Amino acid sequence: MSTPTPTPTSRSGSFAGQHLSRLREFASASEARPALLGFVGAALITAGGLGAGSTKPHDPLLESMHMSWLRFGHGLVLSSIVLWLGVGLMLIAWLLLGRRVIAGAATEYTLVATTGFWLAPLLLSVPVFSRDTYSYLAQGALLRDGLDPYVVAPVDNPNPLLDNVSPIWTITTAPYGPAFILVAKFITMLVGNHVIAGTMLLRLCMLPGLALLIWATPRIARHLGADAPAALWICVLNPLVIIHLMGGVHNEMLMVGLMTAGIALTFQRHPVAGITVVVVAVAVKATAGIALPFLVWVWTRHLSERRGWRPPRAFLAATAMSVLIFVAVFAVLSAVAGVSLGWLSALAGSVKIINWLTVPTAVANLVHALGGWFFPVNFYAVLHVTRIAGIVIIAVSLPLIWWRFRHDDRETLTGIAWAMLVVVLFVPAALPWYYSWPLAVAARWPSHGRRSPRSRRSRRGSW
Repeated sequence: MSTPTPTPTSRSGSFAGQHLSRLREFASASEARPALLGFVGAALITAGGLGAGSTKPHDPLLESMHMSWLRFGHGLVLSSIVLWLGVGLMLIAWLLLGRRVIAGAATEYTLVATTGFWLAPLLLSVPVFSRDTYSYLAQGALLRDGLDPYVVAPVDNPNPLLDNVSPIWTITTAPYGPAFILVAKFITMLVGNHVIAGTMLLRLCMLPGLALLIWATPRIARHLGADAPAALWICVLNPLVIIHLMGGVHNEMLMVGLMTAGIALTFQRHPVAGITVVVVAVAVKATAGIALPFLVWVWTRHLSERRGWRPPRAFLAATAMSVLIFVAVFAVLSAVAGVSLGWLSALAGSVKIINWLTVPTAVANLVHALGGWFFPVNFYAVLHVTRIAGIVIIAVSLPLIWWRFRHDDRETLTGIAWAMLVVVLFVPAALPWYYSWPLAVAARWPSHGRRSPRSRRSRRGSW
């Protein structure tokens, strides 16, 4: 009698059952304590967010549940306490997990499973610490309704989505690339002007970015001889990613996920695929473009090793092919979206933000605060000067960093991280989650002090 052949359904069921069994074992083990503590923290953030999160001005859901009191007076105070208690617990959980990682007591599975525990409650939360998700939906609605989001602002398309957008962004054209505008358009096509459904679906659209970051980070770390669990702890589980990018629903999640995946593919000697994925990341948010010139060095080394080309010839070939890929990808995405490159001009819209998170704005604030004691200070004149100085620093630093960190793959990732950090520090304006950019490519720092053979060989053929 022949043995029955397992059907695809039975195999998939067995596969899922094995993972659920392993997850239950993990949850009952002592190594899961940071995961469970972070889960409680995330649940508190979700609960507190009902009142202290970036809620709608008029929320019929809360009103139907007779919970609208959470948004005002003592209810708002209580909600804020609960939310910040959750943030505190997640920070403690992250530090406790870091102790285990440093001690070598945490595996890659521990880090990935912990990500799931921390993320699960936040999938149900309102956006926290930001109203950007409402801007995304309003910009997607512009394209849905036949308007160019790079030419007109959300205020030119009155609809229920507009009521939830921060006033400063209602009159600003979209600063995001065609890939992300297409995502926002399709969401608004599916849910119409339903804000809650659009927000939840938009957060689900960020999950592929997180998955790509989880996939790419340990591969990059192992390629460079670094510690994969430590890289996951720094790059994936840091509070900026979990609380801000996923809890706040920011398109940086897609951007950094695509960017790191492209870097990993390029390191693994798939430069065409890698450059293509990074260009798609640029089509989400322009910041990912910082990585492209550094990846040209990687492709140059590959061509020198495989084909025996001299470095100048390999560099010219890698540069030309990278430019062709960039133009082709953007041409396709722009044609599908029916837009031009007008989004690049909207990048200057961030100058409306004034806080202490960049060097130019911090210096201007300090000069205004301290100098005002002794003589009249025109804050905006000082800010104008410091921002110009910051742009000059960026313009000078990036080419120097690009040239300095060109010799091997480890230097490439270091250069990308430094370039990202310089941009965040000296750009005219920044927001807290911008610091996730350099953190996303920090996979090389938790190092064993050794490099993979491929990473060592990659110095050949470099200038």
